[in-house]
Amino acid sequence: MSEFFAMGGYASWVWGAWGGSALAILLLIVFVLSERAGAKARLRELEEDED
Repeated sequence: MSEFFAMGGYASWVWGAWGGSALAILLLIVFVLSERAGAKARLRELEEDED
């Protein structure tokens, strides 16, 4: 099992790539949720202006 995690000596590259990818996906999710909240707030303001 330790051979698997060592990745034949390339573990730092492999696990670094996995970590970087996971971080990028997490940041994209946070960004999208933030943008969604802002869009909902703007829509709410526009709907209130119509009344």
